[in-house]
Amino acid sequence: MKAAVLYANDDIRYEDYPDPKLERGHVLVKVMASGICGSDIARVLGHGAHYYPIVLGHEFAGEIAETARDVQDFFPGDRVSCAPLVPCMDCADCQRGNYALCRRYTFIGSRIQGGFAEYVALPAANAVKFDCSIPFDQGAFFEPGSVALHGLRVSGYAAGYDTAVLGAGTIGIFAVQWAKIFGAKSVTAFDISDSRLALAKEFGADRVVNVKTDPIEKNIYGHIFETAGASETMRLAFELAANKARICFIGTPSGDVVFGPKLLENMHRKEFCLCGSWMSYSAPFPGEEWSLTAHYFKTGQLKFDDRLIFLKLPLERAAEGFDIYKTPGKAGGKIMLYNT
Repeated sequence: MKAAVLYANDDIRYEDYPDPKLERGHVLVKVMASGICGSDIARVLGHGAHYYPIVLGHEFAGEIAETARDVQDFFPGDRVSCAPLVPCMDCADCQRGNYALCRRYTFIGSRIQGGFAEYVALPAANAVKFDCSIPFDQGAFFEPGSVALHGLRVSGYAAGYDTAVLGAGTIGIFAVQWAKIFGAKSVTAFDISDSRLALAKEFGADRVVNVKTDPIEKNIYGHIFETAGASETMRLAFELAANKARICFIGTPSGDVVFGPKLLENMHRKEFCLCGSWMSYSAPFPGEEWSLTAHYFKTGQLKFDDRLIFLKLPLERAAEGFDIYKTPGKAGGKIMLYNT
C-alpha cells in the first residue's frame, strides 16, 4: 500500500509501505480521510516522534475492508472512525475505567501505524461505527468532538449555567455545541480571531468576545472550558469564574504558565474547582464520548460543515500540508488528507 512515512524531523515521504497484518480481534480499515492534529505537527516538525520511520495520523475515518474471523460486530463496508488509544486493560487505572491514565498504553498514529496510509489494522474495540449519512471527513472529526465532550464529563457539567469557552478552534467549537446540547443557560466563546468567533456564533454560541478588543464581563460564568492551551486564556479563566464555578483545562500549553498570588487568590475566595481533561475515554471502552458523538452527528444536533476544514489535500501531498504549519497562523483550521 501507499503511506505518508515520517523518516526524520520534517522528512515525510509518500511511498510504498508494508500492508497491515490482520490479527485476531482486529479489523482492516480502508482510510478515506485523515486530519492533521496539532500533536502530529509537533511530531513531524518538532522532533516529537517516538521513533523513525513511523506512519502517523490518529484522526481518521474509513470503511471496513476485512475483519478477523472472531470479529462479529463489523462487516465490510461499515463506516468507522478510530478511537486511537489502545490501553492495557489490566492496570489499576484501566480497571477503574480511567483508560487515558493507563501507563502501559499504545496509541494508533503515534506509537503504532496510523491513518496517514491507505489501510490500517486496529482492534475492533477501537473502531467506532457511524451512520452512512455522515461523510468520511466528518467522521475524521470524531476524536476532537469526543475530546470536547470528555471535558464536560470530567468537570461534572450541569445544565442551567452561563458557560464560557476560551478558544474557538476545532475543540472549542465542539465544546460550544456540547454545552448547548447539555442545557447551558448561555454559552460565550472567547478568542482573538473574529473569523473563528463568527464561526462559533454560527455553531451555537450565544455571545462571542474578542479578548483583544471587546469588554469582558468577569465573575459570572459557572462553567469554563479552556481549549486553547494558552497562558493568557488559562489566567483569564480564573477571572471569569463565578463563585463555586467549575473550570476545566482541555488545551495543552506549549510553554510555562504563571499564576501570580493575586490571581490564585481568586480560587480561594470564589471556592471554584479546577480540573484537567486528558483525551476522551470512559467505561465501557471507548466510552459515551464516542457513542454520543456518533449519535449527535447523525441527528445533526452536533453540527459540522466544511468551514472546519482549512484545506483538503490528497495524501500524496502530506508534506505540503505540514509545510503550511511552519508559518504560525497560516492554517485557519484543520488540514484534511484524503486517499484518492
